[in-house]
Amino acid sequence: MGDLEIRAAVAADVPAIVAMLADDPLGAQRESPDDLTPYLAALERLRSDPNQHLVVAVRESRVVGTLQLTVIPGLSRKGATRGIVEGVRVHADERGSGLGTQLIEWAIDESRRQDCQLVQLTSDVTRPDAHRFYERLGFTASHVGFKLPL
Repeated sequence: MGDLEIRAAVAADVPAIVAMLADDPLGAQRESPDDLTPYLAALERLRSDPNQHLVVAVRESRVVGTLQLTVIPGLSRKGATRGIVEGVRVHADERGSGLGTQLIEWAIDESRRQDCQLVQLTSDVTRPDAHRFYERLGFTASHVGFKLPL
């Protein structure tokens, strides 16, 4: 399958990232691959914040996966810093290849490198396959999450 590189996302990666974000029933409802303007603006905000790490997995010059890692210092848990993983996506052609595991391992390793004491993530209740995947990697479904659209 070729060598894999995990690197910081750049503007040229945005179409592939958005396509992966939109490539499931949930993402198809909330993403707009036809207008990349808001995504490019978001990428600039992310790149200007040292606590944000939007990465892509590239194989044979093709973006095949992505995730965002946010490092958040905090007071709880004796001043623990957390790594929060969001937007994990693997291209349909790569699902089942171990790429998702490599991306999450990258996020865990980077969290350790940044002195995080905890890595956490959320997954929509409609994604039971993703839940099983995260549990296989050692994550525990320990909390109930809430969201308030603004």
